[in-house]
Amino acid sequence: MKIYLEKIIELLGGKQQSLADALATGEEPIKQAHVWNWLNVTVNGIPERHVIKACKAVDWQVTPHQLRPDIYPHPQDGLPEHMRSAA
Repeated sequence: MKIYLEKIIELLGGKQQSLADALATGEEPIKQAHVWNWLNVTVNGIPERHVIKACKAVDWQVTPHQLRPDIYPHPQDGLPEHMRSAA
């Protein structure tokens, strides 16, 4: 959900570019404009392929379930094994 995408951005310092930098790879550069698009245009927000990496970037303070409940329908879905029993 977009509110949790905004929370990730806030946790990374409040800049969309910070999330773009956290998600970028040599194979797939991510720009601030991509993040803006996820917040303002796309229906589902962040693409599935970036969910886990985005959550990991903020030490799981936002969970995959919070970010994309359509893909991760249960609260523990997508969490690292050591966190599943704690969620």
